Amino acid sequence: MKKLSLVLAFALGTVLAYSQEHHPPHWSYEGVTGPARWGNLTPDYSVCNTGQEQSPINIVNPVPAKLPPIDFHYLPSPLRLIDNGHSVQVNYAPGSHITVSGKQYELLQFHFHHPSEEEINGKRYDLVIHLVHKDTEGHLAVIAVLFKEGASNAAIKAVVNHLPTIKEQEVTTDATIDAATLLPQTRNYYTFTGSLTTPPCTEGVTWFVLQTPSTLLDTELKTLAKLYPHNARPVQPLNGRTVKAGN
Repeated sequence: MKKLSLVLAFALGTVLAYSQEHHPPHWSYEGVTGPARWGNLTPDYSVCNTGQEQSPINIVNPVPAKLPPIDFHYLPSPLRLIDNGHSVQVNYAPGSHITVSGKQYELLQFHFHHPSEEEINGKRYDLVIHLVHKDTEGHLAVIAVLFKEGASNAAIKAVVNHLPTIKEQEVTTDATIDAATLLPQTRNYYTFTGSLTTPPCTEGVTWFVLQTPSTLLDTELKTLAKLYPHNARPVQPLNGRTVKAGN
């Protein structure tokens, strides 16, 4: 019996170790699992502390530059959402992409942060949408669209009208969504090299922050803010990086 107990204890320990190894640790935006401690939660997140090109940043005194236009080729997609416990994310159907300087990145998903993670001259906006793209070699590019209160936004309205009632399960709706409606008419941008703004904080991400904000209704903002009152990482040191601004 004692031998059997030892065997069972060893087996349980193995299962627990396997579970811990294959399930990333919980992280959040406050307290002991908040941004200041992300890098200590697991070695997989260490770059959150040690990285030298972390995002978001406070954009101050960007260098004026003649930047290539971003060619947006966004098509309507079936609306598929997931509340992943940190934000509401829209998983986008294949076929939509951006092209910059001849390089094409496919749109994978977009999600929101409240308030905006990016600061412009120390100012945060009411909301930001991050549109996450990847090229054929696996390089990531993120379009950040800042939002302020104003007219309703069709894409955000669609999200608000179909918010998941359960977490961590993708919900497929009978609606469609068009990411192009998230974009402002004027699309000059800031650009810099940064990272993912959530664990594991992977670096080597190309960021394009649109200079002109889009708008959303007060009621749309309040609905998203109630769901996630504060899911924005603090700004990170620039560490000598150059931020360029298109003109």
